[in-house]
Amino acid sequence: MSGPRPAPAPVSAFATLGLTRSLQRACAELGFVEPTAVQVQAIPPALDGRDLIARAPTGSGKTAAYGLALLHRFDITPRTGRRVTRALLLVPTRELAVQAGQTLRSLARHMAEPVKVAVVFGGVSVNPQMMGLRGGAEVVVATPGRLLDLVERHALQLDAVQLLVLDEADRLLDDGFADELERVLALLPPERQHLLYSATFPPSVQALAARLLQEPVRVEVDAAPEAGGPAIEQHAVEVDTGQRTALLRRLLALHDWPRVLVFVATRHASEHVADKLQRAGIAAAAFHGELSQGARTRVLGDLHSGRLRVVLATDMAARGLHIPGLAAVVNYDLPRSPADYTHRIGRTARAGAAGVAYSFVPAAGEAHFRLIEKRQGQRVARERVEGLEPRESAPPPSPAEGGIKGRRKSRKDKLREAAAAAAAG
Repeated sequence: MSGPRPAPAPVSAFATLGLTRSLQRACAELGFVEPTAVQVQAIPPALDGRDLIARAPTGSGKTAAYGLALLHRFDITPRTGRRVTRALLLVPTRELAVQAGQTLRSLARHMAEPVKVAVVFGGVSVNPQMMGLRGGAEVVVATPGRLLDLVERHALQLDAVQLLVLDEADRLLDDGFADELERVLALLPPERQHLLYSATFPPSVQALAARLLQEPVRVEVDAAPEAGGPAIEQHAVEVDTGQRTALLRRLLALHDWPRVLVFVATRHASEHVADKLQRAGIAAAAFHGELSQGARTRVLGDLHSGRLRVVLATDMAARGLHIPGLAAVVNYDLPRSPADYTHRIGRTARAGAAGVAYSFVPAAGEAHFRLIEKRQGQRVARERVEGLEPRESAPPPSPAEGGIKGRRKSRKDKLREAAAAAAAG
């Protein structure tokens, strides 16, 4: 008599999206239990070969969304002959390139035929990257400038690209990247699939989508947390400008956060505050755009390993940077725009973890923080810390004041004033 029949293997939630078993297995091992909203909406049309334009906030799972769709193409297609680049992922920063490459390699770990993923970016020697491209690479993750450099050096060819992914397209269309992006597009074959992801849809992104994409599927995911997921616990502490470092030290003493990301406005501030914390016996380091790539990598590695507790960062770390287990984000300086606020605090509470965000609000920044609250549709109660109560009062508004979006005169306002003055004269 035969024994009881074994229970059927549980069906992965990712199986409902049409992904191969090897990709489902990788998702399970990476702790991806349920697909996020952007993954549910974006993966099926991408697997069908449709063009896609997606607005997805930070922490929404968009990297896995396009990564799974990209790798599925290779997992179901036998490859013969020489290795050529068939998928290209363009990103605006080195950090995002590295993290996207790591995600792709992790997702591809169980594929029957290995996929070679090459990650290339500027700010480091080009020679090791050229060596890494010997023999070809099916997937290339790149920043535009370094990609063009490698093409000019004949280390890479783009004439076989079938899938183009643009991540953070709004940033790729900034003044510093727009010309390079156009040069890259001119090197690609005309027939290809496009997956375009952006945190915002400014006119430049909409114009690019209209020009490149054919009958695209449009996906929009709000910044609200996923159902069942934790919201970021937000705090706003009133404090005088000169007492912010003391307040930061107080918070670090009160809470047992193992990793903290503190956002400041400038490179100088990141180094200055990091130095003050170091002298107070707190393991801290600066992180900004003028550090070498090797130095940035060391800082992030030290934070991950526990050798550092606090990283003082400029806004270059606000988007595309994933720090596992980041317990808290602190806005030492308020961000210049409400969108930057969302990206900053989105560094915590990722992948189902809990997170907290503190913003230091001096009297001069109260009006700007109210604008941030209005844009995110959420009021954050003001708090004070005993012994560090603020004494400053808000200065009167100045028409010429700059430095914070929403308080400067716009270009249109200046043109109107000039026209009025000319008419009066």
